[in-house]
Amino acid sequence: MIEWLRRFSREEEGQDLIEYSLLIVFVTIASACFLIYNKDSITGVVNTTDSNLTAAGSVAKAGGGQ
Repeated sequence: MIEWLRRFSREEEGQDLIEYSLLIVFVTIASACFLIYNKDSITGVVNTTDSNLTAAGSVAKAGGGQ
């Protein structure tokens, strides 16, 4: 058992997996914070884009814009 613990502490095969997992967690938390604190700005951009696309669709259906 002691020998197994010594070998386990010297092996580095799982180190990459843990580092990548921590990186993914960090990116996820940073993205969530960005979205939470910029919610109003993002909502404004989405609403403006939606209204512009709706207006463009209405003009295209009417056959105008030529």
